[in-house]
Amino acid sequence: MSSDIFSVGLTGGIGSGKSLVADLFAAQGAGVIDTDQIAHQLTAAGGLAMPLIQQTFGDAFLTSDGALDRARMREHVFAHAAARQQLEKILHPLIAQETEAAAQRSNGDYLVFVVPLLVESGRWVDRVDRVLVVDCPEAMQIERVQARNQFSVAQVEAIMATQVQRSERLAVAHARRSPPPSSGCTGNIGRWQQKNVQEVCNFPLLQSESVKIFWLILGEIP
Repeated sequence: MSSDIFSVGLTGGIGSGKSLVADLFAAQGAGVIDTDQIAHQLTAAGGLAMPLIQQTFGDAFLTSDGALDRARMREHVFAHAAARQQLEKILHPLIAQETEAAAQRSNGDYLVFVVPLLVESGRWVDRVDRVLVVDCPEAMQIERVQARNQFSVAQVEAIMATQVQRSERLAVAHARRSPPPSSGCTGNIGRWQQKNVQEVCNFPLLQSESVKIFWLILGEIP
């Protein structure tokens, strides 16, 4: 990014817990910029991307209030690779533009960019000072997304198929932070996770060359 402020790239597969970790970073004073939220804003009614989306895909892919019909577009781009490329060609430059603007406006102690496709993009790893990968078992991803979005297993698996494998994502990690086997939890954030996220969010630790890239397993957080 053009900003000289220290930056962290936060990524993970769908349903891995990125938003939860992003909230914890924000609570520690970081300026959090979520590229997925930016994409939602761009495709809301009146969003910057909507005129070109309407021109490219037609009114059939708009809701009654003029927003992107996300369910219909999701189904379309999964079935047609060329359509996916068209959509990305529209959205990616606008996301980059709005992300840069948000970075310039931020007054956080440092910046955390939440980028679901950080590894897939091939660009972000070299644009941030540190990368944090949030990880959980695939079965847990499916369960979380089903509960959150009411998607079928097939729909969740189709989304996961467009993302890199867990092993590829974790391959960018140099140092590892993971909970002991008995630390899983089913309610609020467990003490281990809370403590370790706070440690990871510690600015001097982030700056340390010995923790250049790291990742965190959250355990069973709903």
